[in-house]
Amino acid sequence: METFRFDSGSLDETEAFLSEAYTPMRIGGRPEDARARVVRREAGGLVSDRLEFGYTMAYDAGRLNRICLVTVHAGSLVDTTGGGERLFGPGETFLLAPPDRPYRGRVRSARYTITMFDPALLAEAAGTGGGFRGPVRLTGQRALDEAARHLAAVVLTALPSTVLDDGPAPLDGRDAHSDTLRRAMAFIQENAHRDIGLADIAAAVPVTPRAVQYAFARHAGTTPLAHLRRVRLARAHEELRAADAATTVVAAVAARWGFAHPGRFAAAHRREYGTSPSEVLRGGRRAGPAG
Repeated sequence: METFRFDSGSLDETEAFLSEAYTPMRIGGRPEDARARVVRREAGGLVSDRLEFGYTMAYDAGRLNRICLVTVHAGSLVDTTGGGERLFGPGETFLLAPPDRPYRGRVRSARYTITMFDPALLAEAAGTGGGFRGPVRLTGQRALDEAARHLAAVVLTALPSTVLDDGPAPLDGRDAHSDTLRRAMAFIQENAHRDIGLADIAAAVPVTPRAVQYAFARHAGTTPLAHLRRVRLARAHEELRAADAATTVVAAVAARWGFAHPGRFAAAHRREYGTSPSEVLRGGRRAGPAG
């Protein structure tokens, strides 16, 4: 693994470094302390940068030509690409910009991690096992589910671990048949209230995590965690319909079903049911899945 460190108090030096490390860009700001620190680690086509800015820095950048995911640890980032402002704070992971488009925004006294890789890997991953063909484009910036859980699932799928060494011998990853899907869906239905992930679902079937992913892709056109999220959304919706509006808080119901961010829960609920959670709680129109 190659490691590189950048540490400078000069805006000009920082602009030159960022332009070389990412894409040509212009930065601005009038900080009392212009210190910027970047630690880069690169291995096997994956780049991971840890960045720290102690001031507000505006940036206007060209195309990255890479998938670039940002995880905010402290402070905030504001994306202003295409007009408007989208704020991302601690604990959030988001797509910085489509790889073929320029981007702009502001870093507000932030510490964050950038992870980058070749967009071609998306097509390779989508075509493996799931049968997907054609160009792959990411259609939103915000992660739909907790990004760290997804990353952990990928690690369990890609590397040997004790998860597959204990208990009944799991079926081979090629056994992504309809019975695998049925068993996995049944486990999700019975355990949606628990803090479960891909490894738990796979162990219950039992198959490898990769087999579960393939089964959902082949027979349901989705992923295990996306299905889990939809089941939880349905449970939260039913709880709101049956709840007393005088004693129930929407955010509490959302959190009980694994939705830590009320705004994202409300957006997902409106997409699925065509109405807001608060309207359902107040006894608004009876809602069904949006057609």
